[in-house]
Amino acid sequence: MEQRHLGRTGLRVSRIGLGTLTWGRDTDEHDAADVLKTFWEAGGTLVDTADVYGDGDAEYLLGRLLEGLVPRRDLIISTKAGSVPDPDRRYDGSRGHLLAALDASLARLGTDHVDLWQVHAFDPDTPLEETLQALDIAVASGRARYAGVSNFCGWQLAKAATWQLAAPGARTRLAATQMEYSLLQRGVEREVLPAALDLGIGLLPSSPLGRGVLTGKYRGDALPPDSRGASDHFGLFVEPYLDDTASRIVDAVSTAADGLAVTPLQVALAWVRDRPGVAAPIVGARNAQQLTAALSVEALSLPDEICRALDDVSAPVHRYPDHDWSTL
Repeated sequence: MEQRHLGRTGLRVSRIGLGTLTWGRDTDEHDAADVLKTFWEAGGTLVDTADVYGDGDAEYLLGRLLEGLVPRRDLIISTKAGSVPDPDRRYDGSRGHLLAALDASLARLGTDHVDLWQVHAFDPDTPLEETLQALDIAVASGRARYAGVSNFCGWQLAKAATWQLAAPGARTRLAATQMEYSLLQRGVEREVLPAALDLGIGLLPSSPLGRGVLTGKYRGDALPPDSRGASDHFGLFVEPYLDDTASRIVDAVSTAADGLAVTPLQVALAWVRDRPGVAAPIVGARNAQQLTAALSVEALSLPDEICRALDDVSAPVHRYPDHDWSTL
Protein backbone atom coordinates (compact mmCIF):
# COMPACT_ATOMS: atom_id res chain seq x y z
CA MET A 1 0.00 0.00 0.00
CA GLU A 2 1.23 3.48 -0.84
CA GLN A 3 2.56 5.50 2.10
CA ARG A 4 1.99 9.23 2.55
CA HIS A 5 3.48 11.87 4.82
CA LEU A 6 1.10 13.00 7.54
CA GLY A 7 0.87 16.71 6.98
CA ARG A 8 4.15 18.60 6.98
CA THR A 9 5.91 16.01 9.15
CA GLY A 10 8.29 13.12 8.60
CA LEU A 11 5.70 10.57 9.72
CA ARG A 12 4.52 8.31 6.92
CA VAL A 13 1.25 6.40 7.08
CA SER A 14 -0.60 4.03 4.78
CA ARG A 15 -3.04 5.94 2.59
CA ILE A 16 -5.90 3.88 4.00
CA GLY A 17 -6.24 3.67 7.78
CA LEU A 18 -8.02 1.04 9.85
CA GLY A 19 -10.70 2.21 12.29
CA THR A 20 -11.69 0.34 15.44
CA LEU A 21 -14.92 2.09 16.44
CA THR A 22 -16.85 -1.20 16.56
CA TRP A 23 -14.15 -3.28 18.24
CA GLY A 24 -15.19 -4.82 21.53
CA ARG A 25 -18.86 -4.32 20.70
CA ASP A 26 -19.87 -5.34 17.17
CA THR A 27 -16.46 -6.77 16.26
CA ASP A 28 -15.25 -9.55 18.57
CA GLU A 29 -11.66 -10.65 19.16
CA HIS A 30 -11.73 -13.29 16.41
CA ASP A 31 -12.97 -10.88 13.73
CA ALA A 32 -10.66 -8.11 14.98
CA ALA A 33 -7.68 -10.45 14.65
CA ASP A 34 -8.64 -11.34 11.08
CA VAL A 35 -9.16 -7.68 10.21
CA LEU A 36 -5.84 -6.53 11.69
CA LYS A 37 -3.87 -9.33 10.05
CA THR A 38 -5.51 -8.65 6.67
CA PHE A 39 -4.70 -4.96 7.00
CA TRP A 40 -1.09 -5.60 7.97
CA GLU A 41 -0.52 -8.14 5.20
CA ALA A 42 -1.83 -5.60 2.67
CA GLY A 43 0.78 -3.08 3.81
CA GLY A 44 -1.50 -1.03 6.02
CA THR A 45 0.12 0.75 8.94
CA LEU A 46 -2.24 3.36 10.42
CA VAL A 47 -4.63 1.97 13.04
CA ASP A 48 -7.02 4.47 14.62
CA THR A 49 -8.76 4.07 17.97
CA ALA A 50 -9.92 6.16 20.95
CA ASP A 51 -10.25 5.76 24.68
CA VAL A 52 -14.06 5.81 24.45
CA TYR A 53 -14.45 3.23 21.67
CA GLY A 54 -16.25 0.32 23.27
CA ASP A 55 -15.72 2.06 26.64
CA GLY A 56 -12.02 1.24 26.36
CA ASP A 57 -12.49 -2.28 25.01
CA ALA A 58 -11.26 -1.31 21.53
CA GLU A 59 -7.89 -0.23 22.89
CA TYR A 60 -7.70 -3.27 25.15
CA LEU A 61 -8.46 -5.61 22.26
CA LEU A 62 -5.91 -3.91 20.01
CA GLY A 63 -3.32 -4.21 22.75
CA ARG A 64 -3.95 -7.94 23.07
CA LEU A 65 -3.51 -8.43 19.34
CA LEU A 66 -0.24 -6.51 19.40
CA GLU A 67 1.21 -9.06 21.80
CA GLY A 68 1.66 -11.77 19.19
CA LEU A 69 -0.34 -11.27 16.01
CA VAL A 70 1.25 -8.17 14.46
CA PRO A 71 4.59 -6.59 15.44
CA ARG A 72 4.09 -3.28 17.24
CA ARG A 73 6.92 -1.73 15.22
CA ASP A 74 5.00 -2.29 11.97
CA LEU A 75 1.99 -0.19 12.97
CA ILE A 76 1.26 3.49 13.45
CA ILE A 77 -1.08 3.52 16.45
CA SER A 78 -3.32 6.57 16.80
CA THR A 79 -5.67 7.16 19.71
CA LYS A 80 -7.75 10.03 21.04
CA ALA A 81 -8.78 11.48 24.38
CA GLY A 82 -11.18 14.16 25.56
CA SER A 83 -14.64 12.67 25.06
CA VAL A 84 -16.31 11.84 28.36
CA PRO A 85 -19.55 9.97 29.23
CA ASP A 86 -21.02 12.95 31.05
CA PRO A 87 -24.34 14.39 29.80
CA ASP A 88 -23.47 17.76 31.33
CA ARG A 89 -19.98 17.92 29.81
CA ARG A 90 -19.37 15.90 26.66
CA TYR A 91 -15.73 16.95 26.32
CA ASP A 92 -12.94 17.47 28.82
CA GLY A 93 -9.84 19.08 27.37
CA SER A 94 -8.22 19.86 30.70
CA ARG A 95 -4.55 18.98 31.04
CA GLY A 96 -5.23 16.71 33.99
CA HIS A 97 -7.93 14.69 32.24
CA LEU A 98 -6.07 14.35 28.96
CA LEU A 99 -2.79 13.15 30.47
CA ALA A 100 -4.57 10.71 32.78
CA ALA A 101 -6.54 9.42 29.78
CA LEU A 102 -3.33 8.95 27.80
CA ASP A 103 -1.76 6.91 30.60
CA ALA A 104 -4.88 4.74 30.73
CA SER A 105 -4.79 4.27 26.96
CA LEU A 106 -1.16 3.19 27.07
CA ALA A 107 -1.99 0.64 29.77
CA ARG A 108 -4.84 -0.82 27.72
CA LEU A 109 -2.75 -0.86 24.55
CA GLY A 110 0.18 -2.48 26.34
CA THR A 111 2.70 -0.05 24.86
CA ASP A 112 4.89 2.76 26.17
CA HIS A 113 3.89 5.20 23.42
CA VAL A 114 1.38 5.95 20.70
CA ASP A 115 2.52 7.26 17.35
CA LEU A 116 -0.27 9.85 17.08
CA TRP A 117 -2.32 11.26 19.95
CA GLN A 118 -5.29 13.51 19.21
CA VAL A 119 -7.64 15.66 21.24
CA HIS A 120 -11.03 14.14 20.40
CA ALA A 121 -12.97 17.40 20.32
CA PHE A 122 -12.78 21.08 21.23
CA ASP A 123 -13.63 21.85 24.86
CA PRO A 124 -15.10 25.38 25.18
CA ASP A 125 -14.78 25.26 28.98
CA THR A 126 -11.00 24.79 29.03
CA PRO A 127 -8.47 27.38 27.82
CA LEU A 128 -7.09 26.15 24.52
CA GLU A 129 -3.51 26.71 25.63
CA GLU A 130 -4.08 24.32 28.54
CA THR A 131 -5.37 21.64 26.20
CA LEU A 132 -2.45 22.12 23.85
CA GLN A 133 0.04 21.99 26.70
CA ALA A 134 -1.09 18.41 27.32
CA LEU A 135 0.01 17.57 23.77
CA ASP A 136 3.39 19.20 24.39
CA ILE A 137 3.89 17.23 27.61
CA ALA A 138 2.86 13.96 25.95
CA VAL A 139 5.38 14.38 23.14
CA ALA A 140 8.16 15.71 25.37
CA SER A 141 7.73 12.74 27.73
CA GLY A 142 7.85 10.24 24.89
CA ARG A 143 4.33 8.95 25.48
CA ALA A 144 3.29 10.24 22.04
CA ARG A 145 5.42 10.72 18.95
CA TYR A 146 3.08 13.13 17.13
CA ALA A 147 -0.04 15.07 18.10
CA GLY A 148 -3.20 16.32 16.49
CA VAL A 149 -6.82 17.26 17.02
CA SER A 150 -10.20 15.93 15.95
CA ASN A 151 -13.58 17.56 15.30
CA PHE A 152 -12.19 21.11 15.49
CA CYS A 153 -13.94 23.60 13.21
CA GLY A 154 -11.94 25.94 11.01
CA TRP A 155 -11.21 28.75 13.43
CA GLN A 156 -10.48 26.30 16.26
CA LEU A 157 -8.00 24.37 14.13
CA ALA A 158 -6.31 27.52 12.85
CA LYS A 159 -6.03 28.99 16.35
CA ALA A 160 -4.60 25.77 17.79
CA ALA A 161 -2.10 25.26 14.98
CA THR A 162 -0.97 28.89 15.03
CA TRP A 163 -0.48 28.78 18.79
CA GLN A 164 1.76 25.74 18.41
CA LEU A 165 3.74 27.26 15.56
CA ALA A 166 4.29 30.49 17.50
CA ALA A 167 7.01 28.86 19.59
CA PRO A 168 8.89 26.49 17.26
CA GLY A 169 10.91 23.90 19.12
CA ALA A 170 9.05 24.58 22.36
CA ARG A 171 5.61 23.46 21.26
CA THR A 172 4.48 20.42 19.31
CA ARG A 173 3.40 21.06 15.74
CA LEU A 174 -0.05 19.65 14.93
CA ALA A 175 0.41 16.76 12.52
CA ALA A 176 -3.19 15.81 11.85
CA THR A 177 -6.83 16.63 12.16
CA GLN A 178 -9.47 13.91 12.02
CA MET A 179 -12.84 14.93 10.59
CA GLU A 180 -15.81 13.33 8.90
CA TYR A 181 -15.41 13.72 5.15
CA SER A 182 -17.13 11.96 2.27
CA LEU A 183 -19.25 12.62 -0.79
CA LEU A 184 -22.18 12.92 1.63
CA GLN A 185 -20.40 15.26 4.04
CA ARG A 186 -18.16 17.87 2.47
CA GLY A 187 -18.47 20.51 5.17
CA VAL A 188 -14.73 20.42 5.93
CA GLU A 189 -14.09 22.00 2.53
CA ARG A 190 -15.57 25.26 3.79
CA GLU A 191 -12.82 26.21 6.27
CA VAL A 192 -11.18 23.19 7.89
CA LEU A 193 -9.49 21.82 4.79
CA PRO A 194 -8.15 25.19 3.58
CA ALA A 195 -6.74 25.82 7.06
CA ALA A 196 -5.17 22.36 7.19
CA LEU A 197 -3.58 22.78 3.76
CA ASP A 198 -2.20 26.20 4.64
CA LEU A 199 -0.81 25.07 8.00
CA GLY A 200 0.62 21.74 6.83
CA ILE A 201 -1.80 19.54 8.77
CA GLY A 202 -2.81 16.16 7.33
CA LEU A 203 -6.52 15.37 7.14
CA LEU A 204 -7.66 11.94 8.31
CA PRO A 205 -11.24 11.52 7.05
CA SER A 206 -13.53 9.48 9.27
CA SER A 207 -16.70 7.88 7.86
CA PRO A 208 -15.31 8.18 4.30
CA LEU A 209 -18.12 5.93 3.05
CA GLY A 210 -20.85 8.22 4.37
CA ARG A 211 -21.46 6.03 7.42
CA GLY A 212 -21.83 3.07 5.06
CA VAL A 213 -24.51 4.66 2.88
CA LEU A 214 -22.18 5.18 -0.10
CA THR A 215 -21.73 1.42 -0.47
CA GLY A 216 -25.25 1.34 -1.89
CA LYS A 217 -26.57 -1.10 0.68
CA TYR A 218 -29.43 1.25 1.64
CA ARG A 219 -30.71 1.99 -1.88
CA GLY A 220 -34.45 1.78 -2.43
CA ASP A 221 -35.34 2.20 1.25
CA ALA A 222 -33.51 -1.03 2.05
CA LEU A 223 -32.36 -1.48 5.65
CA PRO A 224 -30.33 -4.71 5.79
CA PRO A 225 -30.81 -6.40 9.18
CA ASP A 226 -27.04 -6.80 9.71
CA SER A 227 -26.24 -3.16 8.84
CA ARG A 228 -25.35 -0.30 11.15
CA GLY A 229 -28.51 1.46 10.08
CA ALA A 230 -30.56 -1.35 11.61
CA SER A 231 -28.59 -1.55 14.87
CA ASP A 232 -29.79 -0.01 18.12
CA HIS A 233 -26.64 2.01 18.78
CA PHE A 234 -25.79 3.10 15.19
CA GLY A 235 -29.24 3.56 13.67
CA LEU A 236 -29.48 7.26 14.59
CA PHE A 237 -25.89 7.73 13.34
CA VAL A 238 -26.80 6.50 9.84
CA GLU A 239 -30.28 8.03 9.59
CA PRO A 240 -29.24 11.59 8.54
CA TYR A 241 -27.75 10.16 5.33
CA LEU A 242 -30.88 8.33 4.21
CA ASP A 243 -32.58 11.38 2.72
CA ASP A 244 -33.33 12.31 -0.90
CA THR A 245 -30.14 14.34 -1.32
CA ALA A 246 -28.00 11.43 -0.24
CA SER A 247 -29.98 9.11 -2.50
CA ARG A 248 -29.13 11.22 -5.57
CA ILE A 249 -25.44 11.14 -4.70
CA VAL A 250 -25.48 7.38 -4.09
CA ASP A 251 -27.18 6.91 -7.46
CA ALA A 252 -24.39 8.91 -9.13
CA VAL A 253 -21.73 6.87 -7.37
CA SER A 254 -23.42 3.65 -8.47
CA THR A 255 -23.62 4.89 -12.07
CA ALA A 256 -19.91 5.71 -12.01
CA ALA A 257 -19.14 2.30 -10.53
CA ASP A 258 -21.10 0.55 -13.27
CA GLY A 259 -19.23 2.48 -15.93
CA LEU A 260 -15.84 1.60 -14.44
CA ALA A 261 -16.77 -2.01 -13.65
CA VAL A 262 -15.99 -1.51 -9.97
CA THR A 263 -18.12 -1.20 -6.83
CA PRO A 264 -19.73 1.94 -5.35
CA LEU A 265 -17.53 1.45 -2.29
CA GLN A 266 -14.40 1.67 -4.42
CA VAL A 267 -15.58 4.80 -6.21
CA ALA A 268 -16.55 6.61 -2.99
CA LEU A 269 -13.34 5.67 -1.19
CA ALA A 270 -11.06 6.52 -4.11
CA TRP A 271 -12.74 9.95 -4.41
CA VAL A 272 -12.04 10.96 -0.81
CA ARG A 273 -8.62 9.29 -0.64
CA ASP A 274 -7.31 11.44 -3.48
CA ARG A 275 -8.76 14.79 -2.41
CA PRO A 276 -6.17 17.54 -1.78
CA GLY A 277 -4.88 17.52 1.78
CA VAL A 278 -6.10 14.02 2.62
CA ALA A 279 -3.52 11.74 4.20
CA ALA A 280 -5.56 8.61 4.89
CA PRO A 281 -9.29 7.89 5.11
CA ILE A 282 -10.13 5.77 8.16
CA VAL A 283 -12.13 2.69 7.20
CA GLY A 284 -14.10 0.86 9.88
CA ALA A 285 -14.61 -2.75 8.78
CA ARG A 286 -16.46 -5.23 10.99
CA ASN A 287 -14.80 -8.24 9.40
CA ALA A 288 -11.97 -9.18 7.04
CA GLN A 289 -14.32 -9.54 4.08
CA GLN A 290 -15.46 -5.92 4.39
CA LEU A 291 -11.87 -4.74 4.80
CA THR A 292 -10.67 -6.68 1.76
CA ALA A 293 -13.36 -4.97 -0.30
CA ALA A 294 -12.14 -1.57 0.90
CA LEU A 295 -8.46 -2.33 0.37
CA SER A 296 -9.15 -3.31 -3.24
CA VAL A 297 -9.34 0.42 -3.97
CA GLU A 298 -5.53 0.59 -3.91
CA ALA A 299 -5.31 -0.06 -7.65
CA LEU A 300 -8.08 2.40 -8.57
CA SER A 301 -7.65 6.02 -9.63
CA LEU A 302 -10.79 7.77 -10.80
CA PRO A 303 -10.75 9.45 -14.22
CA ASP A 304 -10.93 13.24 -14.08
CA GLU A 305 -14.34 13.34 -15.73
CA ILE A 306 -15.77 10.99 -13.10
CA CYS A 307 -14.32 13.13 -10.32
CA ARG A 308 -15.83 16.26 -11.83
CA ALA A 309 -19.22 14.62 -12.15
CA LEU A 310 -19.16 13.45 -8.54
CA ASP A 311 -17.97 16.88 -7.41
CA ASP A 312 -20.92 18.50 -9.17
CA VAL A 313 -23.63 16.17 -7.87
CA SER A 314 -22.37 16.36 -4.28
CA ALA A 315 -21.36 20.03 -4.20
CA PRO A 316 -22.34 21.70 -0.91
CA VAL A 317 -23.90 25.15 -0.97
CA HIS A 318 -21.27 27.63 0.23
CA ARG A 319 -22.05 31.28 -0.40
CA TYR A 320 -20.94 34.28 1.65
CA PRO A 321 -18.18 34.65 2.73
CA ASP A 322 -16.66 31.72 0.83
CA HIS A 323 -17.47 33.12 -2.61
CA ASP A 324 -16.53 36.52 -3.93
CA TRP A 325 -19.11 38.78 -2.27
CA SER A 326 -19.41 40.94 -5.36
CA THR A 327 -20.90 38.04 -7.34
CA LEU A 328 -23.66 37.28 -4.81
